[in-house]
Amino acid sequence: MDVLKSDSPLIVYLDVKSPYAFISVKPTLALEGELGVRFDWRPYTLDIPSYLGSARKEQGAVVESSGRSPKIWNAIRYAYRDARRYAEKQGYVLKGTEKIWDSSIANMGILFVNLYFRDRIPHYLEAIYPSFWRRELDIEHIDVVKRCLEDAGVEPTGFDDFVSGDGKTMHDHILAHRFDAGMYGVPTYVLDEGVFFGREHLPYIRWALTGKQGTPPDVCNEVIS
Repeated sequence: MDVLKSDSPLIVYLDVKSPYAFISVKPTLALEGELGVRFDWRPYTLDIPSYLGSARKEQGAVVESSGRSPKIWNAIRYAYRDARRYAEKQGYVLKGTEKIWDSSIANMGILFVNLYFRDRIPHYLEAIYPSFWRRELDIEHIDVVKRCLEDAGVEPTGFDDFVSGDGKTMHDHILAHRFDAGMYGVPTYVLDEGVFFGREHLPYIRWALTGKQGTPPDVCNEVIS
């Protein structure tokens, strides 16, 4: 798997534990539907402690913290406030997580559905994202992710083997090559091997995928809701 190449017109990289990825899902699916094409949905599991430190909360109070300065805490609080604005606009609840989750299994679910049940991608993303951000899902347990697959109309038989075999190989391959490819966060969109970070690029991506007619749009946060 080449992390920058696909037979689809657009590659979409997501992480279930990213609030910014969460608020990108609905507008990205809307663009896919508008264009009548299929994007290539792939996982990008963030290593948050490597650049933001780590922390754990209980009932809203921080009980463990490592590597987080006051400036980092302020940046994280702002990020959640910013993402929450757009989640609420889309009709979703977005509660800050109380620990840094290992989202690799849930993210391999994206890959599994994209490869074998492609028409169920919208249903899987809707099954896993909103519930996780309401703090209703323990995405570190494979049985929880399998229930989300079932809720999305996906037969989960074979998912265990996928997570320990081909799925893990592909998932880890993406992580091993993401920085060399110029990908540093989510959502990341790859268009003609060009890398675009953030949902604010969707107007430009729409313009490019519809023939580049007229003046290209500027970066904008007011995208499809």
